[in-house]
Amino acid sequence: MIMDCAIIGGGPAGLNAALVLGRAKRNVILFDDNNPRNRVTKESHGFITRDGIHPMEFRKIAHQEISHYPSVEMQNVRITKVETDKYPAYFCLTQADGEKIYAKNIILATGLKENLPAINGINDFYGKSLFNCPYCDGWELRNKPLIVISEQQNVFHLTTMVWNWSQDLIVCTNGQQNLNRKQKEKLEQKGIQVQDQKIISLVGKDGQLERVIFENHEVQRMGGFISPRLIQASSFHELLGCEADDQGKIIKDDFGRTNIKGVYVAGDTITPSHLISSAAEGSRAAMGVNADLTEREFA
Repeated sequence: MIMDCAIIGGGPAGLNAALVLGRAKRNVILFDDNNPRNRVTKESHGFITRDGIHPMEFRKIAHQEISHYPSVEMQNVRITKVETDKYPAYFCLTQADGEKIYAKNIILATGLKENLPAINGINDFYGKSLFNCPYCDGWELRNKPLIVISEQQNVFHLTTMVWNWSQDLIVCTNGQQNLNRKQKEKLEQKGIQVQDQKIISLVGKDGQLERVIFENHEVQRMGGFISPRLIQASSFHELLGCEADDQGKIIKDDFGRTNIKGVYVAGDTITPSHLISSAAEGSRAAMGVNADLTEREFA
């Protein structure tokens, strides 16, 4: 059997795409290797009716709802290869165990991978008292003494965003010169301390940050935000020939269509997204798939 659509990735984008296509009576298979980017967090926020839900509970509820639609199959396996050359009418997906699945369309919802700054102890606090998205976790850290850690050019933007939740801020570039004089002056005018020194280590207990140790001094902090380097979690888009911009974002239209016919993208495969916006992108990509299938059926 050739599936109408194969979805690679079982996060909110992939799950919502499966739901919408299931309700459209399309034959769908969703592949999920159970390695989500938000696995380190205990709560997900900003999704109305599900604010504060544990990520695994969110997935459990999603699976229960999708199971009501018999045309959707979910597999907890990893896809290792996607081919088009030998199968011009459809795609061939190879599972980790060697089994092959065929589909007319593919939605890539494989997400992003995070590379955290190389700081001693950082993994002990990430997802517990250090986060990357103030919209997702800023409320929980409101009015606390915080640190913003970024080795990237977005450090000024991230710091100004975090200031909305707490004005007791220290920003650390960890030895990188990624703030210009004008930006430093603007931050200091708001009472934000700027530290260009490298961080030696982060100290605390049970995932709760307490102290930040620099080269020649230390400060007390109760949490903060980090800007990790984000890369695509899979290379399927490159293997399939999908175009990307200078920042590596996959180019797509409003319904997730890429330049490759039959290949769609959604969620964190494009850019870091909130839970609710990732789900919305999955819905849009599913509508794109269904619309294009319908057009072919009436061609």
